Amino acid sequence: MKVLVVDDEAGVRRTLSMILEDEGYQVITASDGKEGLDRALKEEPDLILCDIRMPRMDGLEFLEQYRKKNGQALVITITAYGSTELAVEAMKKGAYDYLPKPFTTAEVVLTLRKAEEREKLRREVTRLRKRVKADQRYPEIVAKSSGMREAVELATKVAQHPSTVLITGESGTGKELIARLIHGASPRASREFVPINCGAIPENLLESELFGHVKGAFTGAHVDRAGLFEEADGGSLFLDEIGELPSQLQVKLLRALQEGEIRRVGDSAARKVDVRLVAATARDLEQEVREGNFRSDLYYRINVVRIHLPPLRQRTEDIPPLTRHFIERFARQLAIDVTGFEPGAMKLLLGHPWYGNVRQLENVVERAMVLAEGSTVKPEDLPDFIRHPETAVEGPFESLPADELSIKKQTAELERRLIGRALQVTDGNRTKAAELLDLSYRALLYKIRDYGLG
Repeated sequence: MKVLVVDDEAGVRRTLSMILEDEGYQVITASDGKEGLDRALKEEPDLILCDIRMPRMDGLEFLEQYRKKNGQALVITITAYGSTELAVEAMKKGAYDYLPKPFTTAEVVLTLRKAEEREKLRREVTRLRKRVKADQRYPEIVAKSSGMREAVELATKVAQHPSTVLITGESGTGKELIARLIHGASPRASREFVPINCGAIPENLLESELFGHVKGAFTGAHVDRAGLFEEADGGSLFLDEIGELPSQLQVKLLRALQEGEIRRVGDSAARKVDVRLVAATARDLEQEVREGNFRSDLYYRINVVRIHLPPLRQRTEDIPPLTRHFIERFARQLAIDVTGFEPGAMKLLLGHPWYGNVRQLENVVERAMVLAEGSTVKPEDLPDFIRHPETAVEGPFESLPADELSIKKQTAELERRLIGRALQVTDGNRTKAAELLDLSYRALLYKIRDYGLG
């Protein structure tokens, strides 16, 4: 731990430095209260040892100014013999303890160890409170697996800072939930969280959607309109599928992030905005940069802190608690008296690859609960692609029962499997998947939505 020693006597500073360094502390010093205040705010020590009687700024004023400026370290005052009343006054102003002069090595070490234990306990309580708050606010984020636990802990930690966050992972892994957690656990929580999917809005409308427009800027612009950046002012803007952002808008987004200002379409004046950006993508942005599809300067600007969400097939231990969560939710929403899955049905869920990830599991659970005739979901309540994985794209159609021979039904199932496989082999890159499938990008988006694959 880092300890700041503030004392006008050089001998005391040297003595305390030697004692503390021998005990493994990192020590910095200051010769009076004013210097000590500057160093405390700049160096952010964990503990402060501060003499009360000093020139320029005494210990009591130091303590008062330090707390006014939001200083968080525990402060232990050093008092001369017979100055107990000053020590009591210091503790009223927020000091943790006091150390009387003359002191022994044992007294110094004992006082510091007690303060250190209290500081560690305070930090742990703060961390747990944040985690409990996040879990209570977003109970749908199931994080039993180590990968998801790490993602949630990192999201909670980075929420306190204004840094830009890039959330990566396949479609349906819960990227928007993590973005909402970051906003909800941040100092901006009382302001707006504004989400937008960059791949779901036509390119010719996206600029106006993000930055707004003025009356007459284009055909149909009958009034001035604020964009999502202005709507998110003071809060957080979530740009989902940022890899789909057209190149000309990448330039404007970069400027907005660097300058903290935007310009409405057709306007000559810039407007200041205070927005915390959280971006997400299922694409490999490094590859997109190498291929010239995504600006490297924008990539480095948004990739300050990266949070990766693993696909559901890599965290199968999350499937049972996720299933329980969906059962509880749909039981309330749909007034269905289903309490769980039979072991055979759960085994089928655990064995499925879930290319559509958590969103696909959610759809399957809802469907199964609607079809279930008892209080538990049985294997026969699950869809064909879960119950009969052997009838995949290349599977034997002669094994299908008579009531499953609908061309319309099987064509849809074949299409769903092909899309799932294309997303798998392209690691969720929808542009490449559309090329493999001979579909337009927009058509692929609609089908992904319709089949619950993302």
